[in-house]
Amino acid sequence: MVPIKVPIERSVYSLTKDYDSSLHENNSIARAQIAVNKLHNAVSQALSHPTEQMLEQAENRLAHTEEAVTEAAESAEGGQGVDLVNEALSEEKERLQAAEDTVYGE
Repeated sequence: MVPIKVPIERSVYSLTKDYDSSLHENNSIARAQIAVNKLHNAVSQALSHPTEQMLEQAENRLAHTEEAVTEAAESAEGGQGVDLVNEALSEEKERLQAAEDTVYGE
């Protein structure tokens, strides 16, 4: 019996590279979502205990979250996951603004 050679369109390396790229994209989005969740908790604390210290912690968390969301957007090149994370980030910014208004009376 003679083995049949089937042409392979893509090399194993190429498939692995695509998988790694997809995994990195998904991990970036997951990290961004985790960062948004942590921001949500920090903003909730600032709203329930409106002090300058709580606001500062929430603002620091906001900076970290914005970096994570930017990284996710760059690695994912758009997509629903990035859109959802951006939407959640916008909501948390609005909540943080409300906490700042409470503390600073604006």
